[in-house]
Amino acid sequence: MSDNAILSAPHAQLMGVEFEHFDKDREEITLRFRAPDSFITPRGSVQGGLVAGFLDEVMGWAHVYATDQAEAPLNLEISMSLLKPVMAGPVIGKGRVVRRGRKVIFLEGELFDEAGKLLARSTSTAIPTPRPGSGAGSGE
Repeated sequence: MSDNAILSAPHAQLMGVEFEHFDKDREEITLRFRAPDSFITPRGSVQGGLVAGFLDEVMGWAHVYATDQAEAPLNLEISMSLLKPVMAGPVIGKGRVVRRGRKVIFLEGELFDEAGKLLARSTSTAIPTPRPGSGAGSGE
């Protein structure tokens, strides 16, 4: 599966997303992010709502890849814990499908610094929907 779908989205380009790996057995994706200077607060860290965007991105792509790009999650609820400041520079995100049902999916996301220290963690409850442009349910 190509990583072009991730990299072609304008918001992903803004977040500096790079595809690293997808583990089909674990339904886990690894992405790298590089926040632009505009994401950094006067404290020197990424603004919290933008950290949530990184986590949302890895959780969503985990489901997209787990369904061979046929589905995309529509979030009902996202919970996030900020454990350490997310500083400027590279960040590694891991997103995974915890459980996938026909009507509800549960996702997890984590952000790490380059040394492997956990910076933030999230969970999401979402509904599976046909992915725009996938042809599923769109008459294509």
